[in-house]
Amino acid sequence: MRIIYGVVGEGMGHATRSRVILEHLLAAGHDIVVVVSGRAHGFLTSKLAGRERIRVEEIHGLHLKFEGNDLDVSESILSNMKGAPAGLVKNLGVFADLVKGFDADVVVSDFESFAWFFARLNQIPLISIDNMQVLNRCRHDDLASDDESFAFRLAKFAVKAKLPGAYHYLVSSFFFPPVKKARTTLVPPILRPEILAARREPGDHVLVYQTAAANADHLIATLKKLPWRFKAYGTGRTMVDGNVECCPFSETQFVDDLRTARCVVAGGGYSLMGEAVHLHVPLLSIPIQGQYEQELNARYLQRLGYGRWADAVECDVIESFVNDAPTMQAALETYVPRDNAMLFACLDELLHDISLDEPARDALQTRAMGAYERPASGLSAKLRTVLDSDDDDSTDPGQLGRGPR
Repeated sequence: MRIIYGVVGEGMGHATRSRVILEHLLAAGHDIVVVVSGRAHGFLTSKLAGRERIRVEEIHGLHLKFEGNDLDVSESILSNMKGAPAGLVKNLGVFADLVKGFDADVVVSDFESFAWFFARLNQIPLISIDNMQVLNRCRHDDLASDDESFAFRLAKFAVKAKLPGAYHYLVSSFFFPPVKKARTTLVPPILRPEILAARREPGDHVLVYQTAAANADHLIATLKKLPWRFKAYGTGRTMVDGNVECCPFSETQFVDDLRTARCVVAGGGYSLMGEAVHLHVPLLSIPIQGQYEQELNARYLQRLGYGRWADAVECDVIESFVNDAPTMQAALETYVPRDNAMLFACLDELLHDISLDEPARDALQTRAMGAYERPASGLSAKLRTVLDSDDDDSTDPGQLGRGPR
C-alpha cells in the first residue's frame, strides 16, 4: 500500500517510536512518504537514509516554549505566530506535491495535524498511533480531584480536537484503563530495538534525564547534596562535578546506563517512562507544569507502584524516592515485558481491512491490552447517551474510511 506517515516534531519520543513502525512497514513492502517537523526530521532522515520505498519530507510544525519546568503558553503562541506565514507556504508546497505525485491509500499519524488535514481533505482513511489519545479515549474517573477537573477536561478536549474521526486509534501505554470509545485499541509501549535487546542489571548509579538545559545549575547543585552517584543527560555539558557525571548524548551509552541504573529521575515524557517500566527500572517523574498528559502518566506510574511523581526537583523528594526504590523494583516485577508484535499485528489487520475498503470496526480481532466493548444491550439508548455524553465522537465525518475521491 501507499502510506503517508505524519510525525509530530515536538519531543523525540514520537520520532523514535515512528522509526520502529516505519521499519515494520518497509519490511512488509509498503511505499511510504514521511511528513515530519522539528528535530524529528533530522533523526528520521538519518535513520532511514539509503532505504528504498521511503522518502522523508520536512514540514513546518508547532513547537512549545518553556521557562524552567513550566510550559510558557504566551511565548509558545507568539513564537508559533511568527513562524506561521513561512510555515504555511512550506506546508502548502508539500501538500501539493503529495496530491500530484503520491496516490496514498492510507494515512498514519503520530499526533501530527498535517497528515490529518491531508487525509480529511482527500477522504483517505487515517490510523492514529500515539500515547496521547489515552486521555480522551479511556476512563480515568478517579485520577483527577475536583480542583483539577478543569485542567483534566481541558487537556482531554485538546487531545480530542487533534485527530478526530480516525479510522482507528492504536494507543500505546504501560497502563491499561477501561476503553470508553469505539475504534480504540490499547497496545504496550512501542520499543526501539536497542531497548528490546537490553537486559536489566541493576548497578549503583542513578540515571537522570532532563530536556531543559537551562535548569542544569539547579539540578547539579541539588544532586551534589545527595549521597548517591548520578549520571545526568540533557544538561548540555560534559564534565564530572563531585558525584555528578554530566554525559554527552549517546544512544548506546544511554541505554546501557538505563538498564544498569539503580533508578531513574526524569521529566514526564512517556517514551522513557515506558522504556523504564519495560526494563523494570523504578522512575521518579517530574512532569512539565501545564502538560496534563505527562501528569496523568506519572500518576498511573505511582498508582501501580512502578515509581513516584513530583512537582519539582528537590533533595527530600529524590532522597525518599531512591530509598524506596527496592519496593518499586518489586512492584515492577509484576509487569510483563512485551515486544512490538501486538502493535504490528493490530496495524496489519487495519491495513488489510482498508485495502478491502472495509468500514471501520468498533474493535479489532487481534489480541490487545484493551479494546472497546459495546455496552450491554439492556441499556437504553438514552442511558448510553447520558453515560458518554461528553465522550461520543460517532458523528465525526470520515470515521468510516475512504469516501469518493
